[in-house]
Amino acid sequence: MAEYDFDVLVIGSGPGGYVAAIRAAQLGLKTACAESRETLGGTCLNVGCIPSKALLNASELFHEASSGLLEKHGIKIKGVELDLAAMLADKDEAVKGLTGGIEYLFKKNKIEWLKGLATFVDAHTVEVAGKKTTAKNIVIATGSSVTPLPGVEIDNAKGIIVDSTGGIALQKVPGHMVVIGGGVIGLELGSVWMRLSAKVTVVEYLDQILPGMDGEVRKEANKLFKKQGMDIRTGTKVTGVSVKGKKASVSVEPAAGGDAETIEADVVLVAIGRKPNTDGLGLDKIGLALNQRGQIETGHDFATAVDGVWAIGDVIPGPMLAHKAEDEGVAVAENIAGLTGIVNHDVIPSVVYTHPEIAGVGLTEEAAKERGDVKVGKFPMMANSRAKAIRDTDGFVKIIADAETDKVLGVWIVASPAGTMIAQAAQAMEFGATSEDIAYTCHAHPTHNEAVKEAAMAVQGKPIHI
Repeated sequence: MAEYDFDVLVIGSGPGGYVAAIRAAQLGLKTACAESRETLGGTCLNVGCIPSKALLNASELFHEASSGLLEKHGIKIKGVELDLAAMLADKDEAVKGLTGGIEYLFKKNKIEWLKGLATFVDAHTVEVAGKKTTAKNIVIATGSSVTPLPGVEIDNAKGIIVDSTGGIALQKVPGHMVVIGGGVIGLELGSVWMRLSAKVTVVEYLDQILPGMDGEVRKEANKLFKKQGMDIRTGTKVTGVSVKGKKASVSVEPAAGGDAETIEADVVLVAIGRKPNTDGLGLDKIGLALNQRGQIETGHDFATAVDGVWAIGDVIPGPMLAHKAEDEGVAVAENIAGLTGIVNHDVIPSVVYTHPEIAGVGLTEEAAKERGDVKVGKFPMMANSRAKAIRDTDGFVKIIADAETDKVLGVWIVASPAGTMIAQAAQAMEFGATSEDIAYTCHAHPTHNEAVKEAAMAVQGKPIHI
């Protein structure tokens, strides 16, 4: 009789968990995955990345058709109507297809789905739905959940004070939406409802939106969102939210101190961040402590301080991004199998899927300058032939390189397809490219990515088209 029921048991089926399970099974390990949702895929596929991108795309199409934006291309459309129910159904269909796809991959790879919440009994045993299961290796991939705002009660069912889950399921377009938090989630969902005709006010405690991003990018994004009609209140503190009838009142005051103000809203979206999901895991039973931020610390191989227990994704330090978790899922499975799984955490791209998109990889200019002398090259999208041809010229590409070695340290892009463009930069950095390497790589014409080439040439002081 086998010593353990499974070689690998993954707790959580989000992007990190399901990828870890599939890779482990591919490597010949008997694998199970514990998941309490009715569908696989975690937050990202069910109520996060995927449904929000479906709504971002649909809302942008509606805005283009209804606002007259297409008239400059000779396309005149009259009588455009919004069918919000159909738009939400389209979003749900996208989610259903992808979550069903993961269930198919589990069956294909003979991964057993343990349905329910997993709690540690000891380092090699968990209890799921009243049944104990053992595994030689257990991978914690429980993801994250919305950070609550003290004193503010989320009630997605009522649709007045909501988090990101409620923010993608509103049954009508609010007259006025107040978004608390000027980060990625708040700006994306704020953009969705603004395109569908809502007035949107974003309240951000810091002096700029998009914390953690390059300073120039933050300023440019602030300018572009205001140009689109978004009311952005930076340096502003929320002191309370109350509901009366079907309206909410948001009390705010300057973060530095000053006169208080009340903002009336139909919907308040709380989007101040996310926190690791570790409650209910029973980590105390295996002697695994959390750091000051509530995260599980691991080594470079994703092993925790407890032998046989590993952790990946949002529950460990680093950016809370699905693609980071996926790469860690592959790496942890390979390490468990005795191979060498590595993730380069210095080259993790991040994207904001607004219009234009905003993307970055590596160091900001501010962080790079703290480490030494740098060279910076910028190229505006208004000088890019493809962007000019389609009359969508907002943004720029910025490349930061080491002043001595010319090695690329960071790339930041504001452009309609920035999320796709950043992949070139990430791959170049993964191979240790210099700005000269990018500058002398032939780029197809006319493409948006020629702006990356030109920004690299600008680092060298010799861009062609400006």
